[in-house]
Amino acid sequence: MEKKLQTFINSGLIDKYILGDTSIAESIEVEHYISEYPEIEQEYNRLQNNLEIIAKSHSVEAPKHILASILEDIEDKPVINLNVPKHRTPWYSIAASFVAIAFAVMAFMLYQKNMSLIEENQVVVDEIFDLRSDIDSYNSKLDNVMLQFQKLNNPETEKYVLRGNSRAKDLKTVAYINSIDKTSMIDVVSLPKLPEEQQYQIWAELQDKMVSLGILDANDRNLKSIPYMENALGLSITIENKNNANNKANAENSVAEISLKNK
Repeated sequence: MEKKLQTFINSGLIDKYILGDTSIAESIEVEHYISEYPEIEQEYNRLQNNLEIIAKSHSVEAPKHILASILEDIEDKPVINLNVPKHRTPWYSIAASFVAIAFAVMAFMLYQKNMSLIEENQVVVDEIFDLRSDIDSYNSKLDNVMLQFQKLNNPETEKYVLRGNSRAKDLKTVAYINSIDKTSMIDVVSLPKLPEEQQYQIWAELQDKMVSLGILDANDRNLKSIPYMENALGLSITIENKNNANNKANAENSVAEISLKNK
């Protein structure tokens, strides 16, 4: 039975089910396994949690200029001023004037309608181009999310949680390291605020030295890649001055550290 469950987990159906890419029959099969086997339910919850970690970094704000554009469009509507004649005019002149005015109004309305249609057509064309650009952008983001999701769900990927010591109690980051694919990713969960002249820096501990893997920014909450270091013994996060020209780790500045599994 254990081999059967492992085969089902390795089939990738749970990943497809979470991403909404399964057929009706596949969805029924996955839901059956989730309800019947605690191991499958646990794996399903783990994958859901990984997808949530990736999804939190992808968001789009609504455009802020829409209201201003609408108000500006209303203010620009044309106004027609009609001068009322002060002298008496023969009835046929009045009738001819009304006919002329009617034709003028009709011509103006048709002109306005035509201009409106031209503008609407241009807006539609622009929106089509924007949609195509958005689709390409979303497809690229989706490919990136899928790639990150696959890396997180790889059985060879190890998860390491780094928590801050007394100097940074609210610090929490999660590192994902795959020694087979030789990839490393870091997820910044929370970083306490630092003075302007200081910054957080992450290091890889090797046998005889510490190697910088980059700067951690509290405003950067995206799951991002960091350099993979072969034979690294551990990871460490320190608080450094921004003008640290030597780029060397100081053990006294360490606020979080963890040992890595060596395979």
